[in-house]
Amino acid sequence: MNLEGKILGNRYEILEKIGNGGMATVYKAQDQMLKRYVAVKVLREEFTTDEEFIRRFNTEAQSAASLAHPNIVSIYDVGIENNVYYIVMELIQGKTLKQIIDEDGVLPWKWSINIASQIASALEIAHKNNIVHRDIKPHNIIITEDGVAKVTDFGIAKAVSNSTITAFGTTIGSVHYFSPEHARGGFTDAKSDLYSLGVVMYEMLTGRVPFDADTPVSIALKHMQEKPIEPIKLNPAIPYSVNKIIMKAMEKDLNLRYQSATEMLKDLNMALKDPEGDFVKTSSNDMAYTQRIETIKEDELKGKEENRNAETKEKAQKENFFKKHPSAKYILIAVIIILIPVIGFFGTQAILNIGRVKDVALPNFVNMTREEAEAKAEEAKITLDITEEFSSEVELGKVISQDPPYLDGYVVKKNSTVNLVISKGENIKIVPKVTGMAREEAEQAIKAEELEVEVVEEASSKVEAGYVIKQDPEAEKEVNAGETVKIYVSTGIKQITMEHVIGKAEDNAKKTLTDLGFDVNVVYEEDTSKDDGVVLKQSLDVGTTVDEGTKVTLTVNKIEKIKEGTLNINLKSLTGGQIDKDEEGNEIDPTVELRIEVNDEKVYEGNQRKDVEKFTKTISGKGTVTVKIFINGVKEVEKQLNMNNENPVLNID
Repeated sequence: MNLEGKILGNRYEILEKIGNGGMATVYKAQDQMLKRYVAVKVLREEFTTDEEFIRRFNTEAQSAASLAHPNIVSIYDVGIENNVYYIVMELIQGKTLKQIIDEDGVLPWKWSINIASQIASALEIAHKNNIVHRDIKPHNIIITEDGVAKVTDFGIAKAVSNSTITAFGTTIGSVHYFSPEHARGGFTDAKSDLYSLGVVMYEMLTGRVPFDADTPVSIALKHMQEKPIEPIKLNPAIPYSVNKIIMKAMEKDLNLRYQSATEMLKDLNMALKDPEGDFVKTSSNDMAYTQRIETIKEDELKGKEENRNAETKEKAQKENFFKKHPSAKYILIAVIIILIPVIGFFGTQAILNIGRVKDVALPNFVNMTREEAEAKAEEAKITLDITEEFSSEVELGKVISQDPPYLDGYVVKKNSTVNLVISKGENIKIVPKVTGMAREEAEQAIKAEELEVEVVEEASSKVEAGYVIKQDPEAEKEVNAGETVKIYVSTGIKQITMEHVIGKAEDNAKKTLTDLGFDVNVVYEEDTSKDDGVVLKQSLDVGTTVDEGTKVTLTVNKIEKIKEGTLNINLKSLTGGQIDKDEEGNEIDPTVELRIEVNDEKVYEGNQRKDVEKFTKTISGKGTVTVKIFINGVKEVEKQLNMNNENPVLNID
């Protein structure tokens, strides 16, 4: 079934096939509603009539959609259309861990621990939500381009309250990464995922899986029966603690394995800090003991001889009976055939129950006081192993965490040991004053108070290079142990070099020099031979080295545009407006000669009546212009008009 080019759910346009799995085909698609790329997992066509596979497929969606974690692939949508079952999920740009192992072979141990920690973190949140992945393998781990591990394919995950049994008598998953209990088709729980994670770590650090053979059955048997070669023997570069973590995760006995992802994650983080440390706790299930056997006495031997004689006589009688009654022999054989499976079943159950330790419910000790926890443990017949640590979140004297963690309905063996961590309260520290100290001295002073240090380098013209300019938080402040104090350390006065910016646009030139650390000042002048807005001059020569913050002046070309303005002249006011008349009433010389100059350039000359109150003339220019008014050759007015104003107007009275 080719879905490329089709649209599912009136929303997801299938673009191309990007992968195949045992149950489904994966396509790249575009979400037309949200305009983003997504991955669409479609159940393979041959399984759409199989109710059991459809159930598993739906389980994947329900299980994964309930999880929100940066190391778990997000599920966006689920749907069915024309017998096409599909899940819409986050599209990850990257490679599978299997591809990386195939390409690179043995991977660096620190990188491998980082990836394993991310996977364990994803399993931690899944297990706390009662979800077991059941198919942890490098093929189901995608490493993004940023180095983030994403766990995908919850296709065979199943929500559990305590543990799960493999469905309908078959095993599901990839045989190279099976846990022994998974290979047997028995009960699987969170610890089965941790076994598989141990196998993944083994392969990352050695370039090979711990068990391999010609057939899946042979590989499964090795998981159940054989101890793997220690990875450190195949790769001596593996640190001691990392080797111990892998071997503990791959213990065949569930009780000897890591009991939770949280416990394993704690050891993984410790391995990065102390690679050769001996902090991985291991235990033994060797419960064999010496038995006392009483001596057999002479009369007992005599009694046994008599019993043997009686048995010989009884045997002869039985043989005579069967000779006389031949059909009875066949009836007896039939009865025996029927009874053997029944006796075998109940006999096996009886043997398994001999010496079996009683299960007890695991209490929830978290937030109990020490006294309450000890009383509850005594009541439940459980042994406590108590350690203490500081906590800013849990009250002094109360339980912070327990291992194994509490789950509803979870049981442990009677007299089992439960590890408790009890709060010592807040570990308050006083931030030391380190401003003015040398960097090394400041770091030592902060670390001595059990605080972390973050160093930020900063140029300074006042503080010598290598000394602390300021700190955050400030000195004498109360903080919890482990918090970070940020110190700003002087690098001295930074030297910067002048670049060539002549001919560049003003904004680009300013940004270039500002980014280098110059204080940029801009002045303008006009050069009509050059483009408007480009740098004409720079006050520092190219290649000049100066202190950061030095001022540099750029001269930028600014070509003024010619604009028009309005000139209103009141001639009546300028001339007095008096017009004489002769005896006959005729006007005598009613006009004057008017000349207008703009920037010493004549723009008007003509005769106008003396009594005109508003003579209007449109003038043009750029910037600020000087306007001169001449009456009969005599300059009467000189004023300026800024042509850059909106609708420039000059009124002359």
